[in-house]
Amino acid sequence: MERRAVKRRTVVIGIGAAAGVAAAGGIALTAQASGDKKDSATSSGALVFDKDDYTEVTETIADAAGTEHSVTYHFYKPRDYVTNPSDDKHQSLVVSVPVKIDGTAVDASRAPIVLANAVGAYMPSSVATATGVGQAALEMGSLGGGAGGMPSGMPSGMPSGMPGGSAPGGPGPGAGGTGAVNGMVNLAKLALVAGYVAVEPGTRGRSLTNSDGTYYGTAPAVIVDLKAAVRYVKSNKGRIPGDTDRIVSTGTSAGGAVSALLGASGDSEIYDKYLKEAGAADASDAVFATGAWCPITDLEHADGAYEWNWGTNVTQSTGKAVDQAVSKELQSQFAEYQAGLKLRGLNGYGALTARNYDDYLLKTYLQASATTYLAALSDADRETYLAKNTFITWSGGKATFTWEDYLAHVGARKKTTPAFDAFDLSAGENNEFGTGTTESRHFTAYSTKNDSTGLGAKRVASDIPELLKLMNPMYHLLEKHNPNRSKHWWIRLGTNDTDTSHVISANLAAAVDNLGDDLNHSFYWDQGHATNVDPGDFVKWVAKVTGYKK
Repeated sequence: MERRAVKRRTVVIGIGAAAGVAAAGGIALTAQASGDKKDSATSSGALVFDKDDYTEVTETIADAAGTEHSVTYHFYKPRDYVTNPSDDKHQSLVVSVPVKIDGTAVDASRAPIVLANAVGAYMPSSVATATGVGQAALEMGSLGGGAGGMPSGMPSGMPSGMPGGSAPGGPGPGAGGTGAVNGMVNLAKLALVAGYVAVEPGTRGRSLTNSDGTYYGTAPAVIVDLKAAVRYVKSNKGRIPGDTDRIVSTGTSAGGAVSALLGASGDSEIYDKYLKEAGAADASDAVFATGAWCPITDLEHADGAYEWNWGTNVTQSTGKAVDQAVSKELQSQFAEYQAGLKLRGLNGYGALTARNYDDYLLKTYLQASATTYLAALSDADRETYLAKNTFITWSGGKATFTWEDYLAHVGARKKTTPAFDAFDLSAGENNEFGTGTTESRHFTAYSTKNDSTGLGAKRVASDIPELLKLMNPMYHLLEKHNPNRSKHWWIRLGTNDTDTSHVISANLAAAVDNLGDDLNHSFYWDQGHATNVDPGDFVKWVAKVTGYKK
């Protein structure tokens, strides 16, 4: 890797604890790790992007097909995207702009901007130490303990075996770090090698506490930070290279959830007070297109959806079925919720209910996914696969099977019950709704009523309903029909993903489809959580929906 520094302007910003701290491009990189607030907003020019303050970097990066390219790009090191960060280690972003690929000059002035978040498990992510593209780091080492001394759970499914400090979609093996990690790829690097501008924001997360033990990264911090990052980019139109009107958000797992939320909630006024407090730029936070891989969202209804999907399957940890009484109660709640959504399935399927959702998933997604997978195999490999998986009928170039056989094929489910709002407050999502010095809280009436810790109230806290609206894209899509939402959606997940219910992404897809938005949604056959097996198609999709031509 080759680096060439160009103009560096040192600017002193901040007051109080940050006074006198100098950093390139106007950012104080002395992280306020405790999360103690800075006294007030910095100077009005603090959010002005210095287009001449970059380091020129040349490195080898592989594209989605695995072909290596020499990419020269301008790397703009970390800078705050708000004037009053509670933690500028996390509330900062980096920008990478391609200028030459394989020796050919690239003009990225009107290229799409891919906003690649590194969120996972609703934990903090940071670019504070990044020296190049694709180095956004997910911080898993700061997990605290749960209620009763139990460790806070890993929600939102981090991919199995994902090392701490590497985000879903973060640096992986292979040339240039674009190789897959558990099937996921580095979208920031893929964007860059495709000639797009890559913006990587750090975000606060649920484990962060300040000096007096107050949690300051729980809901709605992560979505506030992503919105503030978008506002920073848009407020610097003409200074940040790339088309600020063509921002494409991406994320995986919890990152997929907040990417979907960012897309659904563009310019919603319910975030205004939080953005004002942080010192976000006075600009739009709407994004043009949204990419969401296995989004763990609609949390207040996720327990019921999970039991509807996986209720009869045994759990990985015990090899036994979960409490069927609890499972059936949650399934009943889901049926009522689903009926109230009044969603219609894709391709003229009709109303989606708990009674027909298995048929809908089979006909719309699962059998199509298996068909695509099997059709791509050689005749010999297909014959071998079908011999091992006799539940599939292969006829006329199409795969068919029953819902029951599909569930048996997937096998054990990952989570116990309730999967997201745990009775003992041990799920990571309980921590995501923590507040003050209280690490974890219930966010559903059912789990609050059945709390097993003896520590919580028997009624959902009064602030929870607002927090749920702030964190759920379905609120913005179905209740508000938000006119400033993203109008282009790319949604993916694996058929073997038991970190969530298939209903969650299918409902999200149906919601945007019913609103008339452009939708590209499919499943990866036999793939688990946090996988991405068609990144090349996504890169082409970005060019198509944004109308970008090199």
